[in-house]
Amino acid sequence: MRVLGVDPGLTRCGVGVVEGVAGRPLTMRAVGVVRTSADAELGHRLVAIEQGIEHWLDEHRPEFVAVERVFSQDNVRTVMGTAQASAVAMLCASRRGIPVALHTPSEVKAAVTGSGRADKAQVGAMVTRLLRLAAPPRPADAADALALAICHIWRAPAQNRLQQAVQQQAALQASKGRTP
Repeated sequence: MRVLGVDPGLTRCGVGVVEGVAGRPLTMRAVGVVRTSADAELGHRLVAIEQGIEHWLDEHRPEFVAVERVFSQDNVRTVMGTAQASAVAMLCASRRGIPVALHTPSEVKAAVTGSGRADKAQVGAMVTRLLRLAAPPRPADAADALALAICHIWRAPAQNRLQQAVQQQAALQASKGRTP
C-alpha cells in the first residue's frame, strides 16, 4: 500500500509518501513541504498548495491519501487556514478517484508513539525509527505527514473490516425488513 500523508497548513503543508503493509517494515518514498508565502493572497496560496499536491500525486501515484482531520483550536485563523489546505488536498485526491482518509492528531500520535498526547519531538523520533531514517524529517510538518501515512497503513485494515461488518449488518437488517 502506498499512502501520501498530508499535514495541512497554509504556510507549510507537510507531504510524505510511505509504502508497506501493517506488520512489516515500512519504507519512506519521499518527504517534503509545500510552502506558500504568508504575504500572498489567499487564493494564490490555495492554488500553490493545489499545484504542489498535484505534483506529489503525479510523481508518487499513491493508492490512498491520509489527511489530518481539522480539529477545533483557540486560534480561528489558524484552524481556517488548516481547513482550507485540507480541503485542497481532499479535492485533489478525490478528483483522481483516490480514497481519502481523515485521521485526528491524537489518533496519529497514538498509532506512531503509543500516546495520543505525544509531542512533536516524540512523533519525529518515532517516525525516524519506524522508517529507519538517519535523522528526523524537518520541518516537523514533514514528519507529521509521514506519521499520517504510517497511521493509515497500520489502521486501514482494521477500519476496512469494521466498515465491511457495518455494511453487512445493514444489509442483513434490510433483508429482514423485506421478508414477510
